Amino acid sequence: MVVTDPPYESLEKHRAVGTTTRLKHSKASSNDWFSIFPNCRFEELFAEVWRVLRKNTHFYLFCDQETMFVAKPLAEAAGFKFWKPLVWDKRKIGMGYHYRARYEFILFFEKGKRKLNNLGVPDIIEAPRIYKGYPTEKPVEVAEVLVEQSSEPGELVVDPFMGSGAFGVAAANLGRGFAGADLCSDAVGIARSRLLGAAAIEARLFSAVRPRISGASRAADNIAPRESA
Repeated sequence: MVVTDPPYESLEKHRAVGTTTRLKHSKASSNDWFSIFPNCRFEELFAEVWRVLRKNTHFYLFCDQETMFVAKPLAEAAGFKFWKPLVWDKRKIGMGYHYRARYEFILFFEKGKRKLNNLGVPDIIEAPRIYKGYPTEKPVEVAEVLVEQSSEPGELVVDPFMGSGAFGVAAANLGRGFAGADLCSDAVGIARSRLLGAAAIEARLFSAVRPRISGASRAADNIAPRESA
């Protein structure tokens, strides 16, 4: 499965008008950690996700309500079946100006046909947002729901925008393999430490600078959990 949370373009718009203090330029600023992923590159991203996923797999994309309308038709054009938007309920209000947001969307796509492991799981996932962590960090509790629903022990979970590695930690906790990438070397270091803390095997954990792709070099971490070694 692929599950990821790219730094979508509308984040920069909210930061520019000051509707989210978490993303202002400061020690914890998003701009000090990652570059914005422009909407014009979603078509390229979805084509690559479609290419690397085998048949009968799932793909999850975290986004806001504005990016959803951009991303959904482009993912469908790439070949994915769109099932529905899931909602991550953060329990407390966050950024915004008109009606403060307390949720984030997770777009649920399918390549081929794959049954969820538990058909009783609701489409609203409740977990408090992370405070004073990596910018836009996702709770491992949310990641574990998606990983457990759409993969089996020993299968591979991929996150091309891994940030601090929440989805990798979820994969390791649940006995899945994980491959992640991030442009920020600090983020890679944080993810590495967290993955080792989740019992990833040191011999299978490494960092590498990839060749330049579409104007951006990638730092990649690949790990396998102890159970799948």
